[in-house]
This record gives sequence, C-alpha cells and structure tokens, in this order.
Amino acid sequence: MSAYFVTATGTDIGKTFVAAGLIRHFRGAGRKVEAIKPVVTGFEPANAEASDPGVLLAALGRPVTPSEIERISPWRYAAPLSPDMAARREGRALAFDALVEFCRRAIADRQGTLLIEGIGGVMVPLDDRHTVLDWMAALRIPLVLVAGSYLGSLSHTLTGLDAIARRKLILKAIVVNATPDSTVPLADTVATLTRFAGATAIIAIPRQPATDAKLRALGELAALL
Repeated sequence: MSAYFVTATGTDIGKTFVAAGLIRHFRGAGRKVEAIKPVVTGFEPANAEASDPGVLLAALGRPVTPSEIERISPWRYAAPLSPDMAARREGRALAFDALVEFCRRAIADRQGTLLIEGIGGVMVPLDDRHTVLDWMAALRIPLVLVAGSYLGSLSHTLTGLDAIARRKLILKAIVVNATPDSTVPLADTVATLTRFAGATAIIAIPRQPATDAKLRALGELAALL
C-alpha cells in the first residue's frame, strides 16, 4: 500500500515516539502496519525493551526477542554515537548498499503501511561517504520530518527542509514534538515554521501524557499518510 520514512532534525527529537504513536493509531483503526528501524546505536541487549526497536515492537504487538529485533534492526551498535563512529569502534562498517536493499525488500514485501525509522537527523553520517539524506534519496519514498520546539530548532528544521528540497524528496508532514522545559512556546514554533514551509502540513504534538490533544495530533498525521 504505502511506505514512509520517519526522519528528524537531530537525535532524541522523537522519531520513535511518533512512529510508535502512528503504529498504535493505525492498529486501532484496523489498518495493517509494519515498521523497521534498520540502524540503531546505543543498543544494549540487556535493556532491549527500552530500545528504539523494542518500543516499535511493543507498539506492533510483537514480543521483544532477539529474533524480532534482528528482523527489524539488523545493524545494531553499542556506542551511543553516529553510525559511522559507532561502527568504527566495533570494526564493523555499515554497508550502505546492503542497507538500501534491506529497505527496498521491506517495501516490496509490505502489507499495509510500512514505516522506516531513520537514525539521528537528516545529515547524520552512516559511513565515510553517505548520510541519512543519501539513504532517503536512494529510497525515494515520502518523508515525515520530526522537529522539536527547543531554542535553535527553527534553524535546524529549516536547514533540514532545504536539504530535503534540494534532493527533490516528497515531504508529507513536519511534526513538531514539544521539547520538555523549552523556553520557546510550541505554538510560536509552529507559527514561524508555517511561514516557511509552504503547503507542507505541520502537526504539533504537546508533551503532556496521553491527552486528547496528543491523540488528535497523531490522528491528523495518520490521515495524511
């Protein structure tokens, strides 16, 4: 049916939170959904349930087992660094062509909607020559860009938008995931981005626990995909 790449303006912005929220929304609506997180760093096998692939598997209603983690996240590294740095520490480089082929097979085999969660931000290095942007350009599927509302997020987000536009990639939505304790109001961040984002939809997600507003925001995002 469809496949989307969930990326972000940086690390720890909320890609997994948004992807897991979409999965739960789709499942609640009776819509088939799959998800993969091909590359993960900072992975601790002893704490797999709290890892990004563990969170995605829980949202999918699947057990967090070594085989299930291997299925959705075949490139796992221990150091909480960019993939190129983490891989270098382990002497186990990430093969870019194999990564792209893994994703293409998942897209071809999907039933329903497939979410591919990236790693870090748009320009994070994967190896000595490729970034996440190169990964997204190779797949050429629509993107969801997750941003924060922290001071500095506007520049990071607009830089990401420029990079995406230069590669002529399709951006389905910008998700502004409220940053805890930010000095910048969420509404002000959204208002400013709206002036620069053209026709791209902007979805604001408040930071409170599962509130009606948060669920409505995820529903709005799901309706775009």
